[in-house]
Amino acid sequence: MNIDGQAWRTIGLEPGGRSVWVIDQTKLPHQFQTLTLSTCAEAAEAIRTMVVRGAPLIGVTGAYGLMLALQVDPADAALAAAFDQLNATRPTAVNLRWALERVRDRVRPLPPEQRAAAAREEAGLIAEEDVAMCAAIGDHGLEIFQRLAAARPKERQGMPFQVLTHCNAGWLATVDWGTALAPIYKAHRAGLNIHVWVDETRPRNQGASLTAYELGREGVPHTVIVDNAGGHLMQHGEVDAVIVGTDRTTRRGDVCNKIGTYLKALAAYDNGVPFYVALPASTIDWSLDDGVAEIPIEARSAEEVTHIQGRVVEGAAAGSLVPVQLTPDGSEGFNPAFDVTPARLVTALITDRGVAEASEDGLRGLYGPS
Repeated sequence: MNIDGQAWRTIGLEPGGRSVWVIDQTKLPHQFQTLTLSTCAEAAEAIRTMVVRGAPLIGVTGAYGLMLALQVDPADAALAAAFDQLNATRPTAVNLRWALERVRDRVRPLPPEQRAAAAREEAGLIAEEDVAMCAAIGDHGLEIFQRLAAARPKERQGMPFQVLTHCNAGWLATVDWGTALAPIYKAHRAGLNIHVWVDETRPRNQGASLTAYELGREGVPHTVIVDNAGGHLMQHGEVDAVIVGTDRTTRRGDVCNKIGTYLKALAAYDNGVPFYVALPASTIDWSLDDGVAEIPIEARSAEEVTHIQGRVVEGAAAGSLVPVQLTPDGSEGFNPAFDVTPARLVTALITDRGVAEASEDGLRGLYGPS
């Protein structure tokens, strides 16, 4: 995707192929910086601290993290230790374990001297497959948007097609294109008159910081709104569709996404607004059925609730990024990072293989027996 006219991905190999560069997303939208990861520990820390985030990108970073570990020590014990270190960083997104298992299973039968190169190759394949899957999601979602736009009443035909999204499921959450934002980018490039309502997505503000950043660089019209404004907009006919991503999807179609997604789904259901979830195959956890009961929900630091990061606009420190306390001294914070939206509230799942009903039958109709 584009940053000031230059094509970027979120991750790649440094020259020589022995280290990895990533975009440091903790600095966006105010500073664009890349960071080099040279060790497995650095890759794990980048995932844990959300330098990289988004289920698909976490998976690719984890895959490269195993490569970094095997370059130092290709023995079985070192492979197992690196796997555990990376897998423990973020418990909710299923892509991480999926990618780690894929690299581990690729290298384990090989002699030690071949393992690092094989891990590098497999991580690269995972990255390229992610790009292709996200592009396909965009194509399938574009068809839905075009159909919904054409079906609107005559008096709304000249108005922008209004899409609401929550958190960041764009190219910053993947390697390129994104999941929920891929159909938006495809629609914009196809000439559809589209406008995006961007939820701020407290507490880390991935919507206000990252989604708005992406859309702005791509030239997509958008407006940032507070998280609680979505229902109001739906009540007044200002939302034609909601589309979000997912960090883990159960076999029956329950979806786990950034905290607050469930409330958007309830508001959409109450107002007859279609609610779509965009996901690659790697995000489906066929081992789980009931998302509310079975998906582990990551609890992050309370400081993300009680504090916020911003850019100083005046004085000697202008331009620097600083944390600011929002709450009174002594007030506690609670910070579940995700919630689960039951399948009954999901209009459809937009996948790399097509559009499916949010159900086990719907998913298996695209992917077959697991």
